[in-house]
Amino acid sequence: MGLWQRFTLIFKSKANKALDKAEDPRETLDYSYEKQLELLQKVRRGVADVATSRKRLELQITQLQQQSDKRTEQAKAALAQGREDLAREALTMKSGLDTQIADLQTQHAQLADQEEKLVAASQRLQAKVEAFRTKKETIKATYSAAEAQTKINEAFSGISEELGDVGLAVQRAEDKTAQMQARGQAIDELLASGALDDASGTSKDSVTAELERLASTNDVESQLAAMKAAIGGAQAAPAIGTGAAAPASEVTAPEAEGQQQA
Repeated sequence: MGLWQRFTLIFKSKANKALDKAEDPRETLDYSYEKQLELLQKVRRGVADVATSRKRLELQITQLQQQSDKRTEQAKAALAQGREDLAREALTMKSGLDTQIADLQTQHAQLADQEEKLVAASQRLQAKVEAFRTKKETIKATYSAAEAQTKINEAFSGISEELGDVGLAVQRAEDKTAQMQARGQAIDELLASGALDDASGTSKDSVTAELERLASTNDVESQLAAMKAAIGGAQAAPAIGTGAAAPASEVTAPEAEGQQQA
């Protein structure tokens, strides 16, 4: 196969595929129906033209028949007046008219036969066009229903072109979100481990962070202990200040000895 033949084959195959994809059976059926209607109109115009010609011949035949009858009356009148020569001339003219009438009658018969055939063909074609129209509408309705069902099924299955684009966009958004989350967590872990330096100076290594946490805990504990001691002292002071003085008999021996010495 030559280069040009291969190119032609490829072009035809691609063009056929493109045409098949672009073709809508409903539009093709409507176009075919319109062409059949045009053909039917042409046949009807043909019938009308033949009928017009037939009617024109009938008028001519009628006129010639009237002239022939007139020549017959003239021949009779001429013979009545003893003018055989005039009668012969009138009959000669009548013979020419009769010949024309015969020719026109032959043509009239042919046109009538042609008209009859055209009328029959027109009726058959009209019946065919009406049957095609009914079939066309049925096929179009079936195709539309099948097309709608296919789109619904594609929508449910997620393989339609529109929903497929939406699905891809959602998938890309989810992938980017997951990537950003993973990147953020990785950077946090690296900063916490000290593998990365914080350019802002706010990040601290693990040792410093742990020491600060312990210092904060100790500070909290010391403050809590101080609060407890303060609360305990506040509760003991009223009990000591409001107690009665000890009786004399209850003075301890050391105190008595002190008094004696004094």
